[in-house]
Amino acid sequence: MGVIRALEQAGIKPDLVCGTSIGALVGAAYAAGELKNFEKWLLGLGLADVLSFMDVRLNGGMIKGGRLMEFFRRSFIDRPIENLPIPFAAVATALHNGSEVWLREGSTIDAVRASIALPALFTPVVREGRTLVDGALVNPVPVSLARAMGADIVIAVDLGSDLLGRHLRADPGHEKPTEEISDWRRKLQENLGAFIPESPDAEPRLPSMLDVIASSINIMQVRISRSRMAGDPPDAIVAPRLGHLGLLDFHRAKEAIEVGERAVENVLPSLKALFSHSQ
Repeated sequence: MGVIRALEQAGIKPDLVCGTSIGALVGAAYAAGELKNFEKWLLGLGLADVLSFMDVRLNGGMIKGGRLMEFFRRSFIDRPIENLPIPFAAVATALHNGSEVWLREGSTIDAVRASIALPALFTPVVREGRTLVDGALVNPVPVSLARAMGADIVIAVDLGSDLLGRHLRADPGHEKPTEEISDWRRKLQENLGAFIPESPDAEPRLPSMLDVIASSINIMQVRISRSRMAGDPPDAIVAPRLGHLGLLDFHRAKEAIEVGERAVENVLPSLKALFSHSQ
């Protein structure tokens, strides 16, 4: 979100947008003209709000995601993708064969829900007879989709530059565990048993199952995105460094937005040169 804001302030307005996972969520809000409202909502989120969306379960994923998506249906207009003011598409992965699925029509919210269905965390989505999960399994930074949609100049937002091992690091700046965090952790422990250590002082202290899952998926996504962008490079890369933020730290949106803005500032001279040469 900070990247989009900074680009617009610099006079760079995308003609189309596509995204994978959280990029699909923010991209859809932008394409629908709802980014300002979405940002206002995000900046008002507290930890209790985030936890209220977590309908914990183990059938297909730890978090069903229904509460979060129902909130979006109530709060934002769900238009067909093909009717959005700005052309938009999201990437998902077909679970049965691993194929990359480009979602370019139908419900915008349903497409986003499929694109963010991170395995083991969010439950998969069944759409047109296919079981879909997070698109980052096959195309974390969808340069190829942007090209297919007709983009002449592609600005890629790569969130993986500072991902590796981030969930396993100590983070002195992170909030100390609160009663709300402890309560959510207790609920997970009831379902996952020994997968999450009950005592933070236990020796040896192993990462929680959530941290292991997140770090493992990060490794895969970073490797895939590097390989794909090497074969199909974007014209410019904006790479916010988000290693200090956790997977579900949506209540720290202000920090993330500011990091995105700074990332654009770092590459703004090259971006302006790119557009001046293309004219």
